[in-house]
Amino acid sequence: MKTIKLNDFEIAKDKLTIIAGPCAMEGEEITLNTAQRLKEICKKLDINFIFKTSFDKANRSSLNSYRGLGLKKGLEILAEVKNKLNIPIVTDIHEPSQAPIVANVADIIQIPAFLCRQTDLLVEAAKTNKIINIKKGQFLSPYQMKSIAQKVLDSGNDKVLITERGASFGYNNLVVDFRSIQIIQEDLDLPVVFDATHSVQIPGGNGASSSGERRFVKSLAKSAVAMGAKVLFFEVHPNPKCALCDGDNMLAVENCEETFDICNKIFKLVN
Repeated sequence: MKTIKLNDFEIAKDKLTIIAGPCAMEGEEITLNTAQRLKEICKKLDINFIFKTSFDKANRSSLNSYRGLGLKKGLEILAEVKNKLNIPIVTDIHEPSQAPIVANVADIIQIPAFLCRQTDLLVEAAKTNKIINIKKGQFLSPYQMKSIAQKVLDSGNDKVLITERGASFGYNNLVVDFRSIQIIQEDLDLPVVFDATHSVQIPGGNGASSSGERRFVKSLAKSAVAMGAKVLFFEVHPNPKCALCDGDNMLAVENCEETFDICNKIFKLVN
């Protein structure tokens, strides 16, 4: 399988990689503190760490839903996190014009699941020559990700990650078909990220916002590593009950070490 160089490590090589951080950026202090604590946990466990948070979450259920701090302020804080803590950064883009701007700060540009088929978005992201993490749409099979990844590859960028985050099953429900991890890795020869927290999301579960079943996060993450996932994705918050976005499916920072540790042990056993 292809590995991808990032700073001083290679994604999908000999260590588990974890992407983690708050859903939508809420402020400078909470962002820095969360990143610092996650860095310490991953260093202790000898896990590769990439910090994630979004300056804007444009795909919200309601106009009243919290979206983040916006492009300018968000990138300023992400740059501060990157420089102060010396850790790589991943964040989403929603419009093609954002790609070159975000590339000045982010090491990985993430394509949201609902936008994964947007050709112009993929092409502009590819042109930055950054690592591109494409989240598989809830409405797609793993087989359909080949043509989507090809848009980035044909644009001259071979640094591609594919994220599995569950598939729509009836109304307001997601299920994970763990075969997709093997299918994507065999068909595309690209590393698969498993998004353990969005996979337990219940879209529209709270009416005007999504809910989630946090109790299944650890079980799904362990299963994904056992199936061969090289990267795990977790949304993490110091106090999920008070989070302004996706609190029901986020992990509390204080519970991360236990979850990361067992997943790391499975990774070592499998690999």
